[in-house]
Amino acid sequence: QVQLVESGGGLVQPGGSLRLSCATSGSSFSSYTMRWYRQAPGKQRELVASINSGGTINYADSVKGRFTISRDNARRMVYLEMSSLKSEDTAVYYCNQPASAAWGKGTLVTVSS
Repeated sequence: QVQLVESGGGLVQPGGSLRLSCATSGSSFSSYTMRWYRQAPGKQRELVASINSGGTINYADSVKGRFTISRDNARRMVYLEMSSLKSEDTAVYYCNQPASAAWGKGTLVTVSS
């Protein structure tokens, strides 16, 4: 069973930056698409970014130009670099591997002055 563990969340001021990490277990990590989702209070979970096995990347319009998703297949890690953070980026951020339907428990990002 694949396990995903997110880290790196915290409190940051508007305009600041954070780097989220997702550690994964299981084999064949490099073969799978990985995604970051987020869920703000009172809102539905939304897809933020995805990266497939070939390195093709997609972003939600709301984060384009500010967030960067990347992966390290050797370490079985996926990252989300977030910059120019806004209050509306406040949410719990989740790592997801669609092929195994695995989800992490999430890491909270709070953007506030």
